[in-house]
Amino acid sequence: MAITHISTGDWKTLGQAASEIRRKVFIEEQNVPQDEEWDGLDPECQHFLALLDGQPVGTARLLPDAHIGRVAVLAEARGSGIGELLMQAAIEAARHAGHTEVALSAQVHALAFYERLGFAAHGDEFMDAGIPHREMTLSLTEFQP
Repeated sequence: MAITHISTGDWKTLGQAASEIRRKVFIEEQNVPQDEEWDGLDPECQHFLALLDGQPVGTARLLPDAHIGRVAVLAEARGSGIGELLMQAAIEAARHAGHTEVALSAQVHALAFYERLGFAAHGDEFMDAGIPHREMTLSLTEFQP
C-alpha cells in the first residue's frame, strides 16, 4: 500500500514542487493562462504538499482570509484520497488560525467532491480562467472531521 504524507509550509519551502504540480494540472491539462495561475499571492499563503511514496502528487494553498485554493492532484494520483487529505489539512490549518469559516471557488465538475467534505455551494455559476465555478463555504463551528 502506498504511503501518503501531507507537508505544510511556506512558498519558499514548498513552492518548487507545488508549482510543478499546478503547471501540469492547471496550465497543461486545463489550459489556464499562466498569468492567471501565477497571481502573486503564493508568498502570503500557507501551502500543502501531498507526497505519495515520497513523490509530490498534490497541492493546495490557504490564503490569509481563509480561502482555500489551487487544489490540484496529478492525474496518476487522482481517486486515491489525496485531494481529501489536502483539504483536511487546509481546513485544520484554518481552524487552528482561528477562522470560523473557509471558502473556495470550486470548478463545477468538482462540486460533489467538496460537498462530501461538508461545503455548501451558493451564488450563481461564474467563469474563471475559462472554467465554470461556484463559490462554496464550510462553517468551522459546525464541522467536525
